[in-house]
Amino acid sequence: MKTAEIPAKKPITVKFQRTAIFGYVGLLILMPLWMFVFAPREGHSNGFIFAVYILPLLFPLKGIIQDKAYTYAWANFIVMLYFIHGLTLLWVAQDELIWVLLELLFASAMFIGCTYYARHRGQELGLKIRKLKDDLAEEKAAHEHEKID
Repeated sequence: MKTAEIPAKKPITVKFQRTAIFGYVGLLILMPLWMFVFAPREGHSNGFIFAVYILPLLFPLKGIIQDKAYTYAWANFIVMLYFIHGLTLLWVAQDELIWVLLELLFASAMFIGCTYYARHRGQELGLKIRKLKDDLAEEKAAHEHEKID
């Protein structure tokens, strides 16, 4: 039995993967340092801070290590939390500007990298997300075929 070969990554795909990993690892390092060491949050327990600011970043870790394009795609839902957090603090926490700008840099890099890595790698692997209009056309054709029978 012959094993299917995994297609090599194009240079543009590698570039976007590196961008995604730069943003991901940056957030993974920044958030605990920021929240626990440099600017600890008063009035919140360490468990709460961990659950809200660090734990979500750990969800895609396994898939990113295993280089799964699908993980890169859904990791964007998680990175949006950090992007929104950064934009909010940009407005309300001027005293933490350096940390906020780093968070926005890493979140933006991760979002752009994940988006385009998932797209390019998915194309290289022949993965496709079906379009809704194609699904609807098939469903309509099936119903019309049932009416004829």
